[in-house]
Amino acid sequence: MNLSQEIIGVVLAGGRATRMGGKDKGLQLLNGKPLWQHVADTLSGQVSTMAISANRHIDTYRSSGYAVYQDIVEDYPGPLAGMLSVIQQSQGEWFIFCPCDTPFIPSCLAERLLQLRSTAPVVWVHDGERDHPAIALMHRSLAPALQSYLAAGERRVMVFMRESGGHSVDFSDLKSAFVNVNTHEDLQMMQEKK
Repeated sequence: MNLSQEIIGVVLAGGRATRMGGKDKGLQLLNGKPLWQHVADTLSGQVSTMAISANRHIDTYRSSGYAVYQDIVEDYPGPLAGMLSVIQQSQGEWFIFCPCDTPFIPSCLAERLLQLRSTAPVVWVHDGERDHPAIALMHRSLAPALQSYLAAGERRVMVFMRESGGHSVDFSDLKSAFVNVNTHEDLQMMQEKK
């Protein structure tokens, strides 16, 4: 059985990007290519279908040919809202979520998350130093619990995932693959580094 056939890869590009001066982070160029495209290009080879979670510049993202899902919950409540919106609006069983500001994700991301998932309904990346809960493999069965969690005003990604029986997966051998681009300075430093 080819596990990748059942997974939707999702680029999370729906945030406010306050540290990027409010500009749409996913559309910022790194080495001539938008940040979200770096993520999508690496992820698309690991999954059966790609989608984008976005709340601005919808037509720009749609021009990629991928499905684009907007948050159902108002006011940019964070990555969990994007995750829930995609699960509720698409047909997939498993979803790999990855923020648009992690352009160097590894080509083994999906495979390792799947292999080390055990029976957990959600797993996320740990780079040896810190958790990256927005880089996660999640089952659609968590949607009702996630909806309740957000409705209660909660936003903390790892708290939800831990409460749902999730655990981290070790990627300490690939630590530099999970570097975030948060500011214009980060972006400048990363140009031509890949």
